[in-house]
Amino acid sequence: MKRIREQLRLAFLSPLLLCAALAGCATAPVTPPPPDLFNDASFAAPAVPVDPQQAFAMSEAMRLYVRVDIAREARSKNPRRALADALRNRAGLQLEYDAAMTRTAAQAFDARSGNCLSLVLMTAALAKEMGLEVRYQVVLGEESWSRSGDMYFVAGHVNLALERRPLSNAVGYDSDAILLIDFLPGEDLVGQRTQEVREATILAMYLNNRAAETMASGELDQAYWYARAAILQDPTFAGSFNTMGIIQLRHGDTEPARRTLAYALERSPSNPVLLSNLAQALDGLGRAGEAQLLRRKLLALQPEPPFHFFNQGQRAMETADYQEAARLFKREIARDPYYHEFHFWLAQAYARMGQLAQAGRQLELAMDNSTTRSEHGLYAAKLQRLRAASAH
Repeated sequence: MKRIREQLRLAFLSPLLLCAALAGCATAPVTPPPPDLFNDASFAAPAVPVDPQQAFAMSEAMRLYVRVDIAREARSKNPRRALADALRNRAGLQLEYDAAMTRTAAQAFDARSGNCLSLVLMTAALAKEMGLEVRYQVVLGEESWSRSGDMYFVAGHVNLALERRPLSNAVGYDSDAILLIDFLPGEDLVGQRTQEVREATILAMYLNNRAAETMASGELDQAYWYARAAILQDPTFAGSFNTMGIIQLRHGDTEPARRTLAYALERSPSNPVLLSNLAQALDGLGRAGEAQLLRRKLLALQPEPPFHFFNQGQRAMETADYQEAARLFKREIARDPYYHEFHFWLAQAYARMGQLAQAGRQLELAMDNSTTRSEHGLYAAKLQRLRAASAH
């Protein structure tokens, strides 16, 4: 449903102006968070039990696929190549990108779709079932922004490398001993800067995604327990603390939110997301002076934050200044050409000015860059109506 370049860009989420970077490298010492960051008594028990290991759990269908389909391919090639070909070949798993939710490995396999992190979980689970070693990597500089209602999300990109478990008597160098699995096309892998992360970090990313997704759907109690589990899984992953802080803020637990966000900011003092969210918590406690100091620091770090020109463009649309709105939407697209909503709003500005051909092209781009089936269907329907109007 999307071009491959846009298909698998996303990896991990954090909500409401969220953290875009890891809190530390893969070898950083892990310090448990202080217990006063959690306020369990304020939240109902989770409706769905939170079990981090379910992220990698194999289904019987996955085991059968390894034993039959991949084993058949592996007769003429090494196991790493057989798995990679199954992932990439349209005659194999026929994977499709869908960012509606972050699926477990088994859910992604059953649906034959998922976001980037879901597909990494699925690939890792299959690889481990085949006896392969797995290394996980965060691709640096691949962050992109999106929004849902009044919440803003930042997403990055992860990939993994498959290694053959060395035999005790192995000698020499095997150029195919390590195989990179990334759902971007080869030309987009050139010059990638990566950082290896532990499996605990990948699990924290999964749990953090689920926390953000359930919070966005209004399930604050469930979201809290996902975020709590993410923090305990890997306390070096800053995104989980930010997510926890936002959940606490939305739940009305302003002082616990302040403590959580302040703790994270101590470890990442120049993080603009944490600065913004901590300022919001301080405002809620009536500490406007402290909040203003943080916002001054934030303005110095980020004078034109994500969605800055987009929000200005929406205000121009409200005053019927469609030419100015189009100019502003194009400035936002120049910063992130892959976000579907920017193209959709530019299409609306063109349509209001009677430039239907340009509007149609932007709707095509919105459709190509959509990240869920529902978004794709929405833009396809609007494009069909626009073409029908143009024909008349």
